[in-house]
Amino acid sequence: MMKKTTFLLSFIVAASVLSSCGLQSIPMAKNEVEATLSEITNQYQRRADLIPNLVKTVKAYAEHEQETLEAVVNARAKATSMNIDPSQATPQQLESFANAQGGLSQALGRLLLVAEQYPNLKADQNFRDLQAQLEGTENRITVARNRHIEAIKQFNNQITVPPSSWTNSLIYKHSKMEQWTSATKTQEQLETAPKVEF
Repeated sequence: MMKKTTFLLSFIVAASVLSSCGLQSIPMAKNEVEATLSEITNQYQRRADLIPNLVKTVKAYAEHEQETLEAVVNARAKATSMNIDPSQATPQQLESFANAQGGLSQALGRLLLVAEQYPNLKADQNFRDLQAQLEGTENRITVARNRHIEAIKQFNNQITVPPSSWTNSLIYKHSKMEQWTSATKTQEQLETAPKVEF
């Protein structure tokens, strides 16, 4: 009986030590970062999927806004041409990805400002539905980015704060991840972006 109790206590202590040393939590934190990055790319893809119908609807009412329409189409093409593998993405790839998505956000903002000049377009039910879907998608993108930022923070804490950082130094040897931010140029664009009321 005494041996069983000792074995059980040893097992509990060992499990407790292993769970706090980072052996499990570091890979789990890395998986969470990859999952949250995938969620961001899914939401951006959802936004890109809405754009062809939006452009088609706007074009029916504002055909001579060709330059603005082409800017959206080109920005969408650039944004959707970039694929990110969450498990292999480099900081440079993430920056290029964020820049392309920022460019698309700018082009969409200009397009929706143009739409304000066309009352019949604003009254079109299809256009209003697309606006509502875009607004919802933009909100989901914001939530996904915030979750990714939190996941990176948790991962960086795991690999830089003892005792789990000791496990990382001995076994995993992960480097600290750069935090998700809009690239400088994109950030400047966002700060000067025209405000769009959906």
